[in-house]
Amino acid sequence: MAQFRSKPFGVTKSGEKVNEYIISNPGGLEVHVLNYGCVIKNILVPTKKGPVDVVVGHDTLADYENDFNSQGSTCCGAFVGRYANRIENAEFSVGGKKYQLEPNNGKNHLHGTFPRKIYDVKAFGDTLLLETESPAGEDGFPGNLKISVRYILTEDNALRMDYRVSSDADTILNLTNHTYFNLDGGGDVLNQKLRIYASRYLEGNNETCPTGNILPVDNTPMDFRAGKVIGRDIDTGFAQTTMVGGGYDHCFVIDRGRGASQSLCAWASSDKTGISMKVYTTQPGVQLYTANFLQDCPSPGKGGVPMQKYGGFALETQHFPCSPSHPEFPSTVLRAGKVFRANTTLRFFTGKQCGKL
Repeated sequence: MAQFRSKPFGVTKSGEKVNEYIISNPGGLEVHVLNYGCVIKNILVPTKKGPVDVVVGHDTLADYENDFNSQGSTCCGAFVGRYANRIENAEFSVGGKKYQLEPNNGKNHLHGTFPRKIYDVKAFGDTLLLETESPAGEDGFPGNLKISVRYILTEDNALRMDYRVSSDADTILNLTNHTYFNLDGGGDVLNQKLRIYASRYLEGNNETCPTGNILPVDNTPMDFRAGKVIGRDIDTGFAQTTMVGGGYDHCFVIDRGRGASQSLCAWASSDKTGISMKVYTTQPGVQLYTANFLQDCPSPGKGGVPMQKYGGFALETQHFPCSPSHPEFPSTVLRAGKVFRANTTLRFFTGKQCGKL
């Protein structure tokens, strides 16, 4: 059975109290969560040499606020929405009506306000429940939303993230968690290994919006199916990686087994610490971002160490970016009175527990 404890983490610039919630299991896995943005602040994985924090982030609330309110917010560890990833030209139509959003990423809309919200918290059993609302008109979106995020820590060292959202009007929705992982516990991630269970990816344009082309990964740096170190093909002159800062910032189409609910979408490992992580999800895509611009973060990382390029990798399970511009993509429309549900599970291993990647 998971154990919970909490402690004050600070007060926002607007005077709201923020707490840090610590969930631990009998196996020694420990997860730290803030009710600011549902941020996953730390994941401490037990190893023979002691616990290793595999999450990139900050030490203080002021650092998170400065980061999340900046033009180039990293969204480190945060629950992201109303629309994770981009909405092209910051506009979409639903129900025959066109909506104009606030452009916050060039001429596009990126991620939204969920990382800056304060959530109500309840703890029970092995579950941390975080809830809030998003009023109609927030960021320009229609519909009053009721939002529920559950973090569930199991005895077999898995962290499950469950999302449930309802709306009283037709709207669009795309949710993810934006944790950056570093299984070495520090430095860059270029020598960490990654396997992505995807035969296709979304081609991007020079604004990181999908062109609409879904391309095979064969014989390109986008092919992670057999597993490889992240840095092997990261900056080889391939146009798709060059245009996003010499790295990856692409959505992969998960190879989903017929009839499967949750599918294995990624497997990462560190030879340095012996830690492996497998990612399972109900979502159709996973965005690999290799922190190509993390060095531009205005806030320092943990221990006051400056954030660095390639200092982490994000595996953002989600629907496809810019789906409103591409009706051939899986729909991100949430109808009035309906409930959106999705979940993602992170399972951690050490040593030889899950085999060799």
